[in-house]
Amino acid sequence: MTHLRIVARLDVKAPNLVKGVRLEGLRVLGPPAEFATRYYADGADEIHYQDIVASLYGRNGLRDLVEATAMSLFVPLTVGGGLRSVEDIRVMLRAGADRVSLNTAAIARPDLIEESAHVFGVQCVCIAVEAVRAGTGWEAMTDCGREHTHRDAVDWAEEAVARGAGEILLTAIDRDGTRKGMDLALLEAVRDRVDVPVLLHGGAWTAAHVREAAAAGASGVHLASMLHHGATTIAELKRDLAEAGVEVRP
Repeated sequence: MTHLRIVARLDVKAPNLVKGVRLEGLRVLGPPAEFATRYYADGADEIHYQDIVASLYGRNGLRDLVEATAMSLFVPLTVGGGLRSVEDIRVMLRAGADRVSLNTAAIARPDLIEESAHVFGVQCVCIAVEAVRAGTGWEAMTDCGREHTHRDAVDWAEEAVARGAGEILLTAIDRDGTRKGMDLALLEAVRDRVDVPVLLHGGAWTAAHVREAAAAGASGVHLASMLHHGATTIAELKRDLAEAGVEVRP
């Protein structure tokens, strides 16, 4: 049976957990490890650490945080930001990550997807697609939404899967931090083109928003503001979802 994955998303600008709106206007919230511990205790199915300045500075600075988290929290851990090579990925997996999330480097050199999947297995390779509305579709962005690629986001997701991505993480930049609900049209457009799990990120604020994503075919949701600012807890959310008939892990 497939359960909707509830992923606690933690954007990190070392040493702080931060959160903005549409990936801008970042607000410092506190030590990321404390938030991760809380979400683990509350039933998160997965923790995602994203170094949001890593691509800008050309390196990922989360290794120590990943090692500490992997030693104390027994839940799948995904790490993204600034991973540019097979060796960068190996470092994070050895530090305790279960999979990595690639965006900027994968668009710059798509062969990295195939190389990574060959060395570590497709289950370790998630491709993050940061998408912004462009006409009747979406454009893929890089560098935490700072740089345009002029590539269609849905086409890119399809290519990434063909090259070996084991799952797709969609961030709807227009919805990020807005509390207005998730971009179901983006989700459905990608779901129609790929045969791997698709996770959705951006805009969730209520259990109804998450239920809508599940009904539209999301394999999981990444939640940030909804958790960080206390709109609900993961335990409360899972109870609401289960009562509505959405399959979730206890």
